[in-house]
Amino acid sequence: MVPDGAATGRFFDVEGKTLHYTMLGEGHEGRPIVFLHEGLGSVELWRSFPSDVVERVGRPGLAYSRQGNGWSSPLEERRLPDYMHHEALEVLPRVLDRLVGGPTILVGHSDGASIALVYAGAGHPVEQLVLIAPHVFVEDETIESIAAIRTAFEGSDMAEKMSRYHTEPRTTFYEWADIWLSPEFRDWNIENYLTGVTCPTLLVQGSADQYGTDRQLDVIEARVTAPTERVSIETAGHSPHLSHPDLVTSAIAGFIDRHR
Repeated sequence: MVPDGAATGRFFDVEGKTLHYTMLGEGHEGRPIVFLHEGLGSVELWRSFPSDVVERVGRPGLAYSRQGNGWSSPLEERRLPDYMHHEALEVLPRVLDRLVGGPTILVGHSDGASIALVYAGAGHPVEQLVLIAPHVFVEDETIESIAAIRTAFEGSDMAEKMSRYHTEPRTTFYEWADIWLSPEFRDWNIENYLTGVTCPTLLVQGSADQYGTDRQLDVIEARVTAPTERVSIETAGHSPHLSHPDLVTSAIAGFIDRHR
């Protein structure tokens, strides 16, 4: 249930689950740019970033919360190592068919960037990809950072803060942290999808990202079969679009304009 005071939005059903979404810039022409959030993200946790991109580019936008996040249906089962594959190959095509109606630009952050890569690499037509802090394999740095935040979670007010943005904040947190920290997830890898990416791709990475390194971008650049551009945001962590919104929004707008 959406609590009193939560951001307004719309809801629709996919696979029997209710997903919360919002449409942006509906006065603009063209197919909506689709924003895919990080593992602990949601529609509202993007803050103003999607609206800023939409206004700079002059196209409408769509942001939605995946099951288990935000005000979408809570998770009913434990996450499995292929949860991002399921989102990319089963859920996202239905969302785009229902709300977009054709190929568009995908902007993904962290887990959302990985989902976008799998979707495009599986052969679905995409205009352009914008990947912020993408993961294509599991790094020690990622595991160490997630383990540290999991240890700190119980003694912090993080669950209370998350309750402003998620229906079941503790489940949202632990299902994200525990699957990434599970032994079976260490072999998670989506490099085999990269050669299937045939659309222009922008890579954005913070130089101080505690959850991933430039090695992720190196692999993507080497394997995708399309023009690739890369932007490093100095001093930025895992969410450069939030810490340095003007730099990232400008980079995205310029990239989209060059590859229209």
